Amino acid sequence: MTQLHDALKFELLKTDDHAKYELHAPMEIRQILRGLIAKRAMMTAFIGDSDHSFLTTLLGLSPNEENLVLDLSNDEEMNRAAETAPNLVCITQLDSIKIQFTIAPPRRMRFEGRPGLVSPLPELLIRLQRREYFRLAAPAAHALSCIIPIADPAGQITSYTARILDISGGGIAIVVPPKGVTFEPDQVYADCRLTLPEFGTVSVNLKVRNLFRLTNRQGITMLRAGCEFVGTPESVAAVISRYILKVERGRGGRWRNL
Repeated sequence: MTQLHDALKFELLKTDDHAKYELHAPMEIRQILRGLIAKRAMMTAFIGDSDHSFLTTLLGLSPNEENLVLDLSNDEEMNRAAETAPNLVCITQLDSIKIQFTIAPPRRMRFEGRPGLVSPLPELLIRLQRREYFRLAAPAAHALSCIIPIADPAGQITSYTARILDISGGGIAIVVPPKGVTFEPDQVYADCRLTLPEFGTVSVNLKVRNLFRLTNRQGITMLRAGCEFVGTPESVAAVISRYILKVERGRGGRWRNL
């Protein structure tokens, strides 16, 4: 059964290291696709920019390895929509690494005796390591927040209260407002106030590492900034670790995805 993180479309907007996430070399892309074929990995295919999607698998590559073949949907209406859509956004996992790529509208053809959807290989494939998106999700019962001091062009300091999406011992992911606050990779925000229920408020320095635009199945979009803790005193790191451990225990030790 498809998990929640499999059904999230993401767009890498800015990062401190694009090579960490993006594959452009056809040989490397084929290698990932062969792995998906071998594992018979289930895949969610979003139809264009809509929130319509269907489950499929990658059946194989064409003899010249210039095309890929997807299994047809059980819903014929979805198959017709896929053929006329501007593109398909395919999302899956391989060895706990989230994989996403976009392909041109497919056409139908038979592959090894069965019908399928054929499209040229993607020119770009994005990978997200488990640690990039699989963190301790902020508890719904008591939302986490972090007050970030931000200087405007005139040097005036204002405070932005950021909603925390997830937290780990190395950093947090926050929701970035659509306008008014600009986040860029490598920006450092000092003396941010991180409030941890039952553990109080601690001061941390945050360094922006990446920005993603995430879209769920309902078409709701948000801008997510991954931020790293930098120069964190051991005493503060210990408080954060104790908070995470307490929440984990309350959930029975289970990890949840964003």
